Amino acid sequence: MKIVKSLLHDVKCIEMPRFEDRRGSFTKIFEAKHYADLGVALDIREMYYSVSARHVIRGMHFQVPPAEHSKYVFVLRGAVRDVVLDLRKGSPVYGKAADVVLSAGNRLALFIPPGFAHGFLSLEDHTVMQYAVSGEYDPAHDRGILWNSFGYDWGVDEPVISERDRGLHTFDKFESPFR
Repeated sequence: MKIVKSLLHDVKCIEMPRFEDRRGSFTKIFEAKHYADLGVALDIREMYYSVSARHVIRGMHFQVPPAEHSKYVFVLRGAVRDVVLDLRKGSPVYGKAADVVLSAGNRLALFIPPGFAHGFLSLEDHTVMQYAVSGEYDPAHDRGILWNSFGYDWGVDEPVISERDRGLHTFDKFESPFR
């Protein structure tokens, strides 16, 4: 396991090791001690996955204090363009977005600390995205930013978006509690 690059200072892009032989492959997706040595501390409280068709956008989601949490995301099948948006008011890159392609083939994962909105565009049908989070889902603290309101070019003309995500607030109307 190694950090390939950092996005927006604190978001870590991690390459997960894969072992292959004649039977197939084996990928280690998480090891708490090794990740802590890399500066990635994640106490997993919930895990889930989504299955998405091509051109689905999910996001931009996060939880606000006191229910903020870190996320660890990776793709089990297919590919996504994963996007993070810095919501930390004191950050030199506040309001900036960054992306990376995560796929089953490239074995990259993202560690996203509190203070970032997260979303993705599915690049293939039947894409399976896995999420591990450090906090439990709290509907009272669940928030989001409208996918097309922060100047990011998703590269798709007619995305498939849920009703919930269509109704999120625009970035310019969001008052960030993150410092």
